[in-house]
Amino acid sequence: MVDTAFYPQIEPYDTGMLAVGGPHKIYWEQSGNPSGVPVVFLHGGPGAGASPAHRRFFDPAHYRIVIFDQRGAGRSKPLGEIADNDTPSLIEDIERLRAHLGIERWHVFGGSWGSTLAIAYAEHHAGRVMSLCLRGIFLCRKSEIQWFLYGMRHFMPESWREFSGHLPEEERGDLLKNYYRRLTDPDPAVYMPAARKWSVYEARGCTLLPSPETIDAFSTDVVALGIARMEAHYFTHGIFLPENFLLDNVQRIRHIPGVIVQGRYDLVCPPNSADDLRQLWPEAEFIMIPDAGHSAMETGIRSALVAAMDRFRRLR
Repeated sequence: MVDTAFYPQIEPYDTGMLAVGGPHKIYWEQSGNPSGVPVVFLHGGPGAGASPAHRRFFDPAHYRIVIFDQRGAGRSKPLGEIADNDTPSLIEDIERLRAHLGIERWHVFGGSWGSTLAIAYAEHHAGRVMSLCLRGIFLCRKSEIQWFLYGMRHFMPESWREFSGHLPEEERGDLLKNYYRRLTDPDPAVYMPAARKWSVYEARGCTLLPSPETIDAFSTDVVALGIARMEAHYFTHGIFLPENFLLDNVQRIRHIPGVIVQGRYDLVCPPNSADDLRQLWPEAEFIMIPDAGHSAMETGIRSALVAAMDRFRRLR
């Protein structure tokens, strides 16, 4: 069956590693039209890394598609490294990459944690952003972190029991603290089982209908370690930004053309966060997908994101 919601698979025409400070080198790639309008893809997690499928949201004849793995994630080195890994550093990594590639301005596309980072980047460097295409809004407020750790059990109790049950009963009152301790343990026999439990728990909440493929992808060592350790690290430190920073500074980005795509039944990032954002950014186009959860790969969300980027082809 032809997937009409996606552009065909393509290969990069350029790849590299960029030293960005401390022990970190980030993987980057370019695909599509070398002379096209630049767009940068910000992956989720933090720590999930990018995949070849992410190139397919963009018209390769029009866009110069830039994809990279954030610090500690995917093909960036060292995997799972939390030293010198914080939101201000990731924001500046985007700027370093933009300058390295000789790009003046670009479209910014991100979902879940990628939406967090996209908003934070745009609020710090609005002059570099042509548009924002956001999905599955996550504002990293304490209430959202608590929802992920405890609230999701109301909809997926068996998955939450497995997730929380990895810890002794006396440690389940502070899942974040006690998972983080294991995830940062130097022994792989300690951190990898914890990473898989965390990552699979998230995977099970990502789609409206069960998706064995999503669970399999989140179970791999690279994805599980990147997601679990990075998420626990960023959540423990309040994403290294003041509480409610993203909403408090929305006025910095209201002039930027924007699209917000949200799944009605998103368990990982419930719609209230997207609605809070739209109330303060009424100029942005808001699209609620009535039969989708969190994943960008669900048909309705995928189609809406591709269509949004097609509409942004008018911007130069």
